[in-house]
Amino acid sequence: MAAPVEDFLAMLAAERGAASNTLAAYRRDLERAGEIVGPLADATRADLARLGQAWSALAPSTVARKASALRQFYGFLVDEGLREDDPSPALPRPAARRPLPRILSHDEVGILFARAEEDARGDAPAAVRMLTLLELLYGSGLRATELVSLPLAAVPRDAPFLTITGKGGQTRMVPVSGRARSALSRWLALRPAGGRYVFPSRSGKHLTRIRLFQLLKSLATSAGLDAEKVSPHVLRHAFATHLLEGGADLRVLQSLLGHADIATTQIYTHVDSARLVTLVNERHPLAVRDGAD
Repeated sequence: MAAPVEDFLAMLAAERGAASNTLAAYRRDLERAGEIVGPLADATRADLARLGQAWSALAPSTVARKASALRQFYGFLVDEGLREDDPSPALPRPAARRPLPRILSHDEVGILFARAEEDARGDAPAAVRMLTLLELLYGSGLRATELVSLPLAAVPRDAPFLTITGKGGQTRMVPVSGRARSALSRWLALRPAGGRYVFPSRSGKHLTRIRLFQLLKSLATSAGLDAEKVSPHVLRHAFATHLLEGGADLRVLQSLLGHADIATTQIYTHVDSARLVTLVNERHPLAVRDGAD
């Protein structure tokens, strides 16, 4: 691999904290582009234009990913003074829209919790565990993997936070609501002794993502909801969407969700565009000044 590409990957690791899987994906995309156009550092606009034909059979999302890697690479070369021109405008720009996340309405979430709370009234361990899982999925926005692999050490005795290790090994602090803390305390009192995970399995490891998925589907069916609409990821989306509806700042939401790039978080702005327009009209300094006049 050419030195400029290695320097670019080193920058991603050092300055952006890119994970090893991310670096491997960038390397792979750049290597394959180089196989088509030749040395990337010397490629012209005409060279990059050829990639559109070479990628014609790929999905738009794949083309967008590959083109993004190259755009960042050429931006790096220009920033570092290794090139005076940026040939990346010749790259294809597929008209692909990221699919909007499926979410549950407030009423549907309420129905799901009502069922879980009713089941957990008798302190049956499985029911209390289900309620705790639900509270942490919707109340803290955890990813399924983060939740099932949550170690006991991540749960402090007094502080209302969990220490979560997310994608790329990145650690973040996630607040836990009073409701979730109450459910978590109930579960820890009933939890089988031993093991290092909050939600242990009979195998001695932790609850699997597949089992979590199955438990949620079963709860949804019991609550009279469409089980196809309910999953750990849908509850994480509901957490983000409903917080944004309530006025949460996008940067705060990015931190809570553990997104490396705020562009990932911005997908949730589709949920209440009218509220955002009203917010600008009412809170922007110029709007306030106009009102005073």
